[in-house]
Parts: sequence; C-alpha cells; structure tokens
Amino acid sequence: MTGIVIAVDGPAGTGKSTVSREVARRLKLAYFDTGATYRVGTLWCLREGVDLSNQDDVAAMVATMNVELILNPDNPSILLEGEDVSRLIRSDTVALQVSKVATNLEARRILGDWQRAVIAGEQEGGYSEGRGVVAEGRDITTIIAPEADVRVLMTADEDVRVARRAGEGADAATVREAVLGRDRQDSTVVSFHTAADGVVTVDTTDLTIEQAVQAVMSLAKRDA
Repeated sequence: MTGIVIAVDGPAGTGKSTVSREVARRLKLAYFDTGATYRVGTLWCLREGVDLSNQDDVAAMVATMNVELILNPDNPSILLEGEDVSRLIRSDTVALQVSKVATNLEARRILGDWQRAVIAGEQEGGYSEGRGVVAEGRDITTIIAPEADVRVLMTADEDVRVARRAGEGADAATVREAVLGRDRQDSTVVSFHTAADGVVTVDTTDLTIEQAVQAVMSLAKRDA
C-alpha cells in the first residue's frame, strides 16, 4: 500500500476511531483499526478455551488464527475463520479481557508485525488503490509506523472520555472499567498519553467530531 500514511494514537474515548474512519472516507483511504487485531485475538483465545494468563499459549493462538480484514471505511469489518465478528469483538466480554492480549509482549510483537504488513500493503486488506491508509491505535505513531506522513496523538479529559463511551448505551460502571482499566494496563507496555517528538496533539475535549476531523484533515493537506 503506497500513498499517504496517517497514524492516529490515543486512549479510549477520545474519538480517534470515529475521526480516523471519517478522515479515511473523505480522503478515499483505507481505514485500519489496529486495536481490532488485539480484540479478535482475544475473542479467538476465549472461543478456544485458552487461558489468557498463559502467555505462550496466547501468542501461539494469535500467530495461527485465520483472520481477514476489510479496510473499507464505509464498512470496516473483520472476519475470523470466515465469520464476520466485527460486532462480537466490541462486546463487554472482549473489552474487559483484551488487555491480557495487548500486554502480552510476544503476542504484541506478532500482531505488530501483522499491522506493519497491512499498512505497507504486504498482506490482504487493501482498499484504497494505492492512495494510502489511516491507521489508529495505541502505538502507531511510535512503534508501528513512526515514519508515517502524518502522526497525531488524540487526547481528551478523562471524564469526557468515559461519558462518551457511556453515551453509546453501555453500563456506566462497565464502561469506566473498560476505558480506564484498559488504559492503565496498556500503559505498562506502550506510551499513548504524551506525544512523541514530531507527533501533533489534538485535544478533543471541547471539539465536535467535525472539528476534530478538520484538524486531522488540515495536517494531511499540509503534508500533501
């Protein structure tokens, strides 16, 4: 996959998924939610009865799972063994367990290599006919694609982030644990609260989705 690479990192609830997907749609780029790779790995391990605390078994499972990515921003999806599990990987069950996979360093290495290959167009999932990709996650600006053309760290006030997720209809207590608990756990293996050198911070606390989209779009146009 040649063309522009836009990398967007940040904690949950900042709007990075919504903004990244919309930017990809408007610029006709592929959209890659790298967090979905950890979620589908978690779902696969749960389905296969793997103890998520057994790091070797988890790494072995994510290395061999059969997953297909659809990177169309109008309908991004992920297939596991041919089954569309795009909704299942967003369940509370997966959300509360995914950090056990995301903080497994060997699993993270395996999934990171896969993410790099997808961004580079070396594996299936292409959509944008060489125009490029918007990839979002926790460590895209620093570990996965540090040479991306545009690198953004999206932040927001903690209470605002929780309120946004709670507003999606989930139980408030579950949302708080899923959002803040995962942030605490994931921060043990990757930094996503402070922008690295060359990464632009976009604070969405007081921004509408459209304003956040325009902020990222302006950076992409500046790079063009």
